[in-house]
Amino acid sequence: MGAALYEKVKAASLALYAFGHDTAARAGMILADTKFEFGTDAAGNLVLIDEVLTPDSSRYWPADAYRPDCSPPSYDKQFVRDHLLAVNWNQQPPAPVLPAEVITRTRDKYLQALRNLLG
Repeated sequence: MGAALYEKVKAASLALYAFGHDTAARAGMILADTKFEFGTDAAGNLVLIDEVLTPDSSRYWPADAYRPDCSPPSYDKQFVRDHLLAVNWNQQPPAPVLPAEVITRTRDKYLQALRNLLG
């Protein structure tokens, strides 16, 4: 990627993370994990190429429920992952059909994160 582009990716990543961290903190949440995906256009300009800071690409925890050495409740797709582990899915297509309860609870977690973040 080269040093110049690396520095641009690093600066953009740190700025995005700082924004997400600060927004989450104001909402009483911890931004525990996230990802950013970048690419370049035909002219070589850096482009953010995926959604960011959503419960689908990030892990949010309620700050008041965080305790060291334990898995806190979260507002992300971990609930779906836990279900798929419980049913011993081998991670090969086709994926198992998710029960309505898993879909509803995941949607509710995402909506709660949105409500918290937007105030």
